[in-house]
Amino acid sequence: MSMQPASTEIEARTASIVQNLKDLEGPLLPILHGIQAEFGYVPQGSLPVIAHALNLSRAEVHGVVTFYHDFRREPAGRHILKLCQAEACQSMGSDAVAARLKQLLGIGFHETTKDGSVTLEPVYCLGLCACSPSAMLDGEVIGRLDNEKIDAIVAEVRA
Repeated sequence: MSMQPASTEIEARTASIVQNLKDLEGPLLPILHGIQAEFGYVPQGSLPVIAHALNLSRAEVHGVVTFYHDFRREPAGRHILKLCQAEACQSMGSDAVAARLKQLLGIGFHETTKDGSVTLEPVYCLGLCACSPSAMLDGEVIGRLDNEKIDAIVAEVRA
């Protein structure tokens, strides 16, 4: 996995993002999304900078980060694999797909492989219900998952 930036770099880059977005109405979520886009996660060192700029407590900012499942608190793998767990996908076998992926990758949901190649995350509806079970790999949707497609996904993220 890549090294995490130094705390001074985190604070400086966070301050720049906050400065650009703080005047929006309801700026906290756009700021958090901007920080995650910048770092790949929301570093702990960003929270005091955000809290100070928005006149919030660190606990309030932390509460928002932990409430929304899309925000990561640790660096993600080089690839992000999101597996749909909504009802339509469950009815078409997403539980078996999840079990196979977890077994092949050696990780569970919200975990990253030891080599840093992939982070596996559950997601609740990708809007691909007619092509379930479905997943999203690095922003690209994949429908009608079967063992062949699962093997191809694992090979791709391991390459």
